[in-house]
Amino acid sequence: MLRKIPSHFWIVTALILIAALMRLLTNYFSIWNFTPITAMALFSGAAMKDKRMAFLIPLAAMLITDAIIGFYSGVFVVYFALLLITLFGLILRNRIKVMPVILGSLGASVIFYLVTNFALFYPTWLYPHSITGIMSSYTAAIPFFRTAVAGDLIYSVLLFSSYVLISRRLTATETVS
Repeated sequence: MLRKIPSHFWIVTALILIAALMRLLTNYFSIWNFTPITAMALFSGAAMKDKRMAFLIPLAAMLITDAIIGFYSGVFVVYFALLLITLFGLILRNRIKVMPVILGSLGASVIFYLVTNFALFYPTWLYPHSITGIMSSYTAAIPFFRTAVAGDLIYSVLLFSSYVLISRRLTATETVS
């Protein structure tokens, strides 16, 4: 017997895939660090009911877009950061309101910034392995962080508000039917 997959799953999956497409577009137009990947992971953790899918779908979207864009050193660190952000998104479940989404987006930006910059600092020769070295690494990344925060906030608001609006419309349609 064929099991019906809930429309909720498809709504969340479609929004994540649209975000993945936006990642390709921002890369194509060289809009660096203004990508939806952090928002995509946060949204997936908060909105996807199946926790396994909450982690799998954003990683699959990243894997596909990385295959198109090209893989890079540090890809596993980025994926790890996205897993942490998806986990962080689980905290937002049942709290999809303006302030939690904004704070969640800012928190996700900080997680991504701290994890990826530490990982780029530690194994390389770019910075001395000291507090001064890691602070230099984080300081050098601030211009990228500003752009990332702006993108994370905008994409989070777009993903979460689209989800709420579509879900409400779908619920209203199902109620009337």
